Amino acid sequence: MALTERSFDDLILAEADGVATITFNRPDKLNSFTAKLHADLLDVLQTADGDPSIRCIVITGAGKGFCAGQDLGDLDMNNLQDVLEKQYNPLLRQMAGMQKPLIASVNGVAAGAGANVALNCDIVIAAQSARFIQSFSQIGLVPDGGGSWILPRLIGQARAMALAMTAEPVSADDAQTMGMIYKSVPDDQLGNTTAALANTLAQMPTTALALIRNMMRQSTTNTLDEQLNIERDFQHIASKTEDFQEGVDAFLNKRRPVYKGR
Repeated sequence: MALTERSFDDLILAEADGVATITFNRPDKLNSFTAKLHADLLDVLQTADGDPSIRCIVITGAGKGFCAGQDLGDLDMNNLQDVLEKQYNPLLRQMAGMQKPLIASVNGVAAGAGANVALNCDIVIAAQSARFIQSFSQIGLVPDGGGSWILPRLIGQARAMALAMTAEPVSADDAQTMGMIYKSVPDDQLGNTTAALANTLAQMPTTALALIRNMMRQSTTNTLDEQLNIERDFQHIASKTEDFQEGVDAFLNKRRPVYKGR
């Protein structure tokens, strides 16, 4: 069954021109996570990743929020370890291993695990009214959803520590300034800006983009020698694709390349 022929209670799926858009659809709960939403999102990401017609994936939220984190009314308070192991961690591992670029289009508040799911996407664009909040300490918890891994890598240890401890909200403009996200845009431009970027990525060499996201993630823990070996090996893989041949031919013949993601 094609991706967009499937239906879910709390997700809206749309596909056009190689871009799959996943919209969290619990606006009355600020799109907070439930076990069902986790399972459906993981299912959709796995399906989209294996679908050759999908070459870029956008995640956004319906209503006023992107995702307010965990729905506490849908949480087993006595077994948070199991919740993380069976829900959050498989989702973050799937996101990290994707072979398609992931864009977070943050339309409103992104709090707790919602913020960290957004930040673990490859590129984050946010409306200026959006806020990023590491809200865990406000209820006596610690960051999850990959937050303790991604945040220090994005903004440094000092800022990451302070935001995790204080739960201070960060505006979209400040998030861009400190390097937490790629771009903050006026609210009425978020949709068009996201669509333009997604359409651009969907027309680029998909294998090369997958290799880029993989090597960039590895670079944070690799030595220079290890990273040079990664560049060598990944360049070899990229050079064997049809898209590489197309890119070279288009350059030599002074024409626009038409990449097919192969």
